[in-house]
Amino acid sequence: MRKIDQIIRIIGLIVFGFSGYWLGKSYAPAFFPERWGHLQTEIIYCVLGVIIGYFLTPFFTVIPLRKLSTKLKLIPMNRLTAGLLGLLLGLIAAALISIPLSFLPGFFGRVLPIVFSAVFCYLGIVIGMAKYQEINALTMHLASGRAEINEPLIRHEKNVLLDTSVIIDGRIADIAHTGFIPGIMIIPRFILQELQYIADSEDSLRRQRGRRGLEILAQLQKEPNAEVKISDLEVDGVKDVDAKLVVLARQLNCQILTNDYNLNKVADLQGVGILNVNDLANAVKSVLLPGEGLQIKVIQEGKEHNQGVGYMEDGTMVVIENGRNFLNQDIYVVVTKILQTAAGRMIFARQEKGTGAKR
Repeated sequence: MRKIDQIIRIIGLIVFGFSGYWLGKSYAPAFFPERWGHLQTEIIYCVLGVIIGYFLTPFFTVIPLRKLSTKLKLIPMNRLTAGLLGLLLGLIAAALISIPLSFLPGFFGRVLPIVFSAVFCYLGIVIGMAKYQEINALTMHLASGRAEINEPLIRHEKNVLLDTSVIIDGRIADIAHTGFIPGIMIIPRFILQELQYIADSEDSLRRQRGRRGLEILAQLQKEPNAEVKISDLEVDGVKDVDAKLVVLARQLNCQILTNDYNLNKVADLQGVGILNVNDLANAVKSVLLPGEGLQIKVIQEGKEHNQGVGYMEDGTMVVIENGRNFLNQDIYVVVTKILQTAAGRMIFARQEKGTGAKR
């Protein structure tokens, strides 16, 4: 790097020194009518050019190029490609509009084509880099020679993004097996990386959860009733995984499948649709009305005096009045009240008079 800086400084020294000498020679007669004054001016201008060229050349050559190179390294290649494509389209549009503008008289005919060319090139780059995901998907689709342009990962409201929590939870595998998810289940690469990070955790519980998530993911990929895609789509400038999911869902016009309460609220505030597995589980639980009866096993004591607790097949808690006397027994109860809480549905019941317990 130092050698390059020195070479650039020497080149700048020569160029600016020669330019200073030429300026001094050109403008010296206007200020110094005597010959010695001309020579003095040429020397002063040349020395000033040499100093400026040596010290300032890196600030408008090497240093800006290094900063530009650093920024370009942080931009994904597909985004740069889309920006170049946008620039090309901007140049074409600028050329088409510059032809009629060049026929305008005088000043406008000379300036307006340049102004519009710069504007269209800038807009082409900005639009291309902003829509790089759609442009690259469309380019790949056209390059593959397919007749359809409706790339499923461009924008499709039936597709869903999977977050880490719903994969680790595992119930998504059963849901996918039923075929209730009509679109593609998209798993961004950063979600897969988070799963791998959890699976490599030093904490044994986190490690088990991460490995379970990877196993569920492998199971989903083998599921014939569901389509799963690992996507390399990335969100620039965002570090938080949940925030990336929300931004990506807005870009792809799809929903997020999760059971994370915080992600649910954040996405809802930003107008992104959420499919919550817990809400689905509560919605498909058995529907009972007060006065209906059911057979249930009392497995533990309740919080209140003489209460017993049992669970239905779908996991719904049933609190039984005076059920403590029937621990580990199957009894027939009648529903008295149904309470919907944030944790799920809770049923209150009492033993039907005249019925006994089955051991």
